[in-house]
Amino acid sequence: MTSQAAVPAHERVPAAGSAGPWLTLLATAGGLFLAVMSTTVISVALPSIGADLGAGATEQQWIVDAYVLVYASLLVTGGTLGDRWGRKGAFIGGVAAFGLGSLLAGLAPTVPVLLAGRVIQGLGPAFLVPGSLTLIRLAFPDERRRATAIGLWSTSSGLALAIGPVLGGVIVTGLGWRWVLLMNGPLSAALVVLAARVIPRPARATARHRFDLLGALLTTAGLAAVAFGLIEGQRLGWASPVIIGSFATGITILIVFVVWERHRAEPLIDVSLFLRPAFTAANVAGLVVFFAFIGLIVYLSAYFQQVHGDPADTAGIDVAAIGVAFALAAPVSGRLVGRYGALPPMLSGLALGGVAVLGLLRLGTGTGIGAIWWDLALGGFGIGMCLTPMTVTALSAAGTTRAGMASAVHNAMRQLGQVLGVAVLGALVYARLPRHGSGGRLSAADRALFVDGLRHAVWTAGLALLATGVLVCLLLLPSPRRTASGRR
Repeated sequence: MTSQAAVPAHERVPAAGSAGPWLTLLATAGGLFLAVMSTTVISVALPSIGADLGAGATEQQWIVDAYVLVYASLLVTGGTLGDRWGRKGAFIGGVAAFGLGSLLAGLAPTVPVLLAGRVIQGLGPAFLVPGSLTLIRLAFPDERRRATAIGLWSTSSGLALAIGPVLGGVIVTGLGWRWVLLMNGPLSAALVVLAARVIPRPARATARHRFDLLGALLTTAGLAAVAFGLIEGQRLGWASPVIIGSFATGITILIVFVVWERHRAEPLIDVSLFLRPAFTAANVAGLVVFFAFIGLIVYLSAYFQQVHGDPADTAGIDVAAIGVAFALAAPVSGRLVGRYGALPPMLSGLALGGVAVLGLLRLGTGTGIGAIWWDLALGGFGIGMCLTPMTVTALSAAGTTRAGMASAVHNAMRQLGQVLGVAVLGALVYARLPRHGSGGRLSAADRALFVDGLRHAVWTAGLALLATGVLVCLLLLPSPRRTASGRR
């Protein structure tokens, strides 16, 4: 169990029995809610943006992807800067950048200005998300309280994913697309004030560390190149020279980054952490969970719109069962982690999620929400059960001094999983449908092809969750050899 004495003096916060930690949790969960919701709430506004600003299909795709690309590629740098320069400042700065980017995008007169605003928006989560998780770790030194707090923090992301498409549809219908972005301005300002008041100000750090600028540039460029390939692969074709070159460039840069970091006295990322089975298991689980979760939300929503012909707001309600169950599972998982440890809820969540997702194989062109809502709910609940234990496992494996870095790596893996889910599952869904760009309802023949592709995506997501459960068992369950060595 971690004690306050184990936390560096310049990062200590009030004891967990006071109101301070819970107010810190409120502020950090609010930041995560805004960051996550922005990945989904914008999607239902794209047709209106296209009509108002003349944005074509490719530009509309980049309105969504510019945010995720910046968010994913800068998470590691943002987390490490927070470790070195102060977690509270990184969090508040991230919230401020998110709010300013939202205002610029919401007031944009042209598509390029809107894209610039989305890029600035993406800078916000890169700093506030790893900073928020580190602040929770410091605010709750007791392991049981910390697990509960991380569960509640994770709940905010589930709620954001659940209500994002529905809220976006309501706002676009009632107020117009600009308010999907403009609403973040006053919310971010209020959150900055709250965070400044309730998050304790750390004392001045006693030691200064040299920032690994080359490492930051390498990891950002490598992740950006890989993410670009994943995002654009479906549109340009996976055999396109641009996509192959993007993957080759990204992988090469990341290999150079690993070699560089292994010879640094003060690395941006301690890559040796991946030699620890717990750290590797938690990060692989994070990637696969978000691969399945986000990918299924996107393409089940497309199923209800393009196969059933439902409007966007109705489709958002149809898939809300996944997000709602996901949000409900997170606090339950936090309590279980506090009582039984991380492994049981993580394994049970992966198993339940995988089996429930495979239950969606019975989807047909005429299958309504009434026949599958409980599959969606069970799948969301199982996936949500994994969130807290894999987060706790990643942070515990890294230790206090590298908590921000570990949080950034873990969240970067989640974002990479999100990009992979949309790209890989989308390639399966639309493999035989070259005419899916309009987003309108498909013909009868194409609806059958869509459902056939969706079943392939369901197989992939479900088996990936079950296979990850097996991997977690192999990495985290005590083996006879480890037990014997521990007794010597």
